[in-house]
Amino acid sequence: NALPDLLDEVLVNLRWMLTMQDPNDGSVYHKMTNAAFDGMVMPGVTKLPRYVVLPTTAAALNLAAVAAQAARVLKKFEQQLPGLADSCLRSAKAAYAWARQNRNMVYDQDAMNRLFRPAITTGAYGDGKLDDEWFWASAELLVTTGESAYVPELEWERVRGLQSWNNVGMMGLFTLARVTRKKTPGQPGLSLLSGSSLNRSGAGSRLIVEAQQKIFRFADSLMGNMSTSAFQTVMGGSPKDFEWGSNAVAANQGMVCIQAYLLSGNKQYLEGALSNADYILGRNATGYCFITGMGTRSPLLPHHRPSVADGIPEPVPGLLAGGPNPGRQDKCNYAFSEPETTYVDDDCSYASNEIAINWNAPLVYLLNALSVAVSK
Repeated sequence: NALPDLLDEVLVNLRWMLTMQDPNDGSVYHKMTNAAFDGMVMPGVTKLPRYVVLPTTAAALNLAAVAAQAARVLKKFEQQLPGLADSCLRSAKAAYAWARQNRNMVYDQDAMNRLFRPAITTGAYGDGKLDDEWFWASAELLVTTGESAYVPELEWERVRGLQSWNNVGMMGLFTLARVTRKKTPGQPGLSLLSGSSLNRSGAGSRLIVEAQQKIFRFADSLMGNMSTSAFQTVMGGSPKDFEWGSNAVAANQGMVCIQAYLLSGNKQYLEGALSNADYILGRNATGYCFITGMGTRSPLLPHHRPSVADGIPEPVPGLLAGGPNPGRQDKCNYAFSEPETTYVDDDCSYASNEIAINWNAPLVYLLNALSVAVSK
């Protein structure tokens, strides 16, 4: 269909996200969910009602950020996807406007369950700190539109460390840092601020430079951890790296190193990113390649409903497991308790062997970026 294969995949999720917006006021629902988790069954077997739950400020700002970025990307494919870029930008602006009118609509599942039935007991994913969402959404809309109205929300202290599902400020830095005042052939970056009043005033250039500096400083702090890691990887430089979804930490650290490499051309950053890909592929204390179906020792029993229920002994291939997690919230039996080794290949273990989009997504970015960078 003349679209990149990756964009075909992205569109499935993007179009679903757009349906989560109320067209009447621009608000965005927090989640769509069963009242309780399904058992280990295949999709389509479950017939229980699903519920669209509570518009929130975080959901609105996340959609605003994603849709604003999508509007820029999809402009290049207007012939194949007529009008979709414009629809994304309208959705982004509407969600942002609603968030401005409802700045503190946070998701509190327990409070909601005291008022409504049935009680919702699936993962809450509530987020009470919204300053990072304001930063990301404002950065994406600024770069897409060039309108200075989004600048007041770009306060640097809102960017607090490594990106994750509930800490997205760094994503705004990635976008701001790669804006260029004037597009140069062959140079990575975005030229969308060129000619705007913001750029003519010099404010745009200051934002870009400061965003780049912050990425370099953070990447340097990660690279400094390599020497203290047992396997000479960026991942594992601190015991705090090992948490629920620790492989997401590894992949997201790799993303930061890739950004620093793209901005500087310094191959040390590329080596740092590559070290974390190596970590995920088996250069770690467990000896596991954490991607199903790869390597000589990979997860066979992930906490993943289709892999458990499909009647095939091997799991669905190409999926990243969560990784070592000393929290062990699932209360399963772990052979080891050190942070680097608290992993068990058992579908009981949602705390260490779960499959989730928020660690598979940065892995896709990291591996694709490395494949391009190393081939040059």
